[in-house]
Formats: sequence, C-alpha cells, structure tokens
Amino acid sequence: MNTNQASKSKKNINYILFIIFAAFAYLQLNDPDGVLWFVIYLSVALICLLNNFTNIPRLIILIVSISLLIYSAFHFSLFIEYLQTDNKEELFGEMVYEKPYLEGTREFIGLLMAAFAVIFQLKKQ
Repeated sequence: MNTNQASKSKKNINYILFIIFAAFAYLQLNDPDGVLWFVIYLSVALICLLNNFTNIPRLIILIVSISLLIYSAFHFSLFIEYLQTDNKEELFGEMVYEKPYLEGTREFIGLLMAAFAVIFQLKKQ
C-alpha cells in the first residue's frame, strides 16, 4: 500500500471513529453522569476528526491516551469482578444498582476503546 492509499485509509477510519464516538457522546446525555462521558467521547471524536485536517501534537495525543488508560485502571477491578460472574449477558441489559460491576465494566470497555482510538492517531503522524 503506498503512502497516499495509507493516508486515505487512515482518514476514512478516522471519519468512522468520529461517527462512532460522536454517537457514544450523544447516547450519554441521558445518564446521571452523562456530562463527564459526553465530554470524554466527544473529545475522542473531535481528535479523530481534526487529525484528518491537521496534525495534532503528539504530546496532546499521548496525554489524552495516558489519561484514558489511567481512568480505565480505576474500573479494572469491577471488570475482573464481572469476568468472575456466571451471567455475562447482564452487561447488555439495564443497570442494576446491586451490581455496580456492570456499569464499571461498561465504563472500562468504553475507556479502552476511546484510548485505542486516540492511540491510533499516532500511526504515521
């Protein structure tokens, strides 16, 4: 794959990432802590979009990536707790307040996806 094709491919992936994370941001608006997650997901969406038009400084991408990974680490124990349960389908159901590991696992997975989307921006920058 030549450089021009690789660049076009990355831009297309970034447009897809922008749409996905903008949708994630929108879906957070009905949550009790929706503002935090709206800001996180919208920031990731904008990084993916803006990186198609200008080079975002590597330092900013690294800081955002590391911040997302650190924040995800706070949810890791809840993810482990979820992995030890028998009913894995619960993750896709409604929030059950007696089972905080469900929301923690969703947040952990969301943060990892966000971090990897931002880390992707380092590719051939």
